[in-house]
This record gives sequence, C-alpha cells and structure tokens, in this order.
Amino acid sequence: MTNSLPTRIASTLGFLAFWQIGAMFSDNRLLPSFSAVAFEMWRLSADGTLPLHLGITLARVAAAFTLTLLLGGALGIAMGRWRQLDAALDSAVTLLLNMPALVLIVLIYVWFGLTEAAAIGAVALNKLPNTAVTLREGARALDPALMEMARSFRMSRLRVLRHVILPQLAPYIVAAARSGLALIWKIVLVVELLGRSNGVGFQIQIHFQLFDVTAILAYALAFVMVVQLIEWAAFQPLERRVAKWRM
Repeated sequence: MTNSLPTRIASTLGFLAFWQIGAMFSDNRLLPSFSAVAFEMWRLSADGTLPLHLGITLARVAAAFTLTLLLGGALGIAMGRWRQLDAALDSAVTLLLNMPALVLIVLIYVWFGLTEAAAIGAVALNKLPNTAVTLREGARALDPALMEMARSFRMSRLRVLRHVILPQLAPYIVAAARSGLALIWKIVLVVELLGRSNGVGFQIQIHFQLFDVTAILAYALAFVMVVQLIEWAAFQPLERRVAKWRM
C-alpha cells in the first residue's frame, strides 16, 4: 500500500492535469475545467446544498447496502448449504440477476408507489442476487475437515460460527460488500432520478434539465470521492485483515 501511494497520487494528478488542459481547448459549457468544477463544489458546500443531498443519498446507500448484505448473505449461505433450497431458488435468483435494473426500479415504483421504502427496496432487490451467488459459492467452499474437527471437539454452534465458518466466509463477504457498494450507489442515483425529490440523483436530473454540466460534475465528483474514500479507508484494510488467516 505504501509503495503504491505515490503511483496513485501521480496517476490522479495526471488525470486532473489532462482534464484541465482538455477543458482549455473545448467548449466550457460541455467540458468545464477541473478548477471550475472544484469551485462549484465549494460553492454548493458553502450554502449547504451539496452536504444535504449527499448525506441523503449516502443514507439510502447505507440502508440498501445493509439490507442486501444481511438478506442476500443469509440466502446465499442457506443455498450453499442445502441443495434442495438451492434447486428451488436457483431459477428465481438467475431471473433477478438478468433483470435490468431500470425495469425492476420502474416495476417497484408502479407496484408500491414513489415512497422511500420502495426506493430502498428496489436498490436492495437489484443487488441481492449478486450477494446471494457470491456467498453461495463461499458456503460451498467451506472445508468439511474443519467442520468435522469442530464436531469432534463438541464446539457450540456459536463458536463454530465464529471460529470456523465466518473466517472461511470472510473473503466472500468482503468481496460481496465491495462489489455491492460499487453497484448500489449507481442504482441509488437512478432511483433518485426517477422517483425521489432529493438526493444527488435528483440534483443531477435538475441540472441536466438546465444543461448545467459544471453542477452535474460537481455532484458526481463529490459522490465518487466519498465512495472512493470508503474503499481506501474501510474495504481495502478489511480485505487484508480477513485474508491473514490464510497466510
């Protein structure tokens, strides 16, 4: 991580320089400079608009992410451990995997209305099959020798879960969480654009109607920065930690 930090910084600075130079030779209405976008982010932050809508969107992301990880994880582990349940639900999971996110969002809104619960539920339902499939593979990969050893030592179910099952499932849980966050925040923006009256997606829709590319990029860049910070500060250290037992 330490050795790659200068490379990451250099790559980011190179991208920003390329953006700034490219904006100098293009129409500023279509491609505003990075400095213009950064100033717009500062202006929107100063009047409280950006933090308000960013916080609302992140709350929806957190709710859908938690719901997906709990329900999808439990479903995937159950399908991985019981073949009959896997056979019964495999077709439904495959159907949801191949259902376009936009179609599912529209159907949820039509069936349940333009409510907060429908918005979060639509996001969670879009990601749930991916989480279930990932955790199903993890449950199938559990080492039977370790389970047999736990039974030989007459370990309680709680200790088996804590010391035998979860350490083996941890890499799959982290993988599902990382991919889940990457997908969920994108779907949340679509949900907000289609049926909410606040959030980053709603603001992007408003500024799209005004053809304000600077504001669109300001909201998008602020959101991407927050999600990238979560990736660097939480998921990457967690991934290294859960992988230690295999070393």
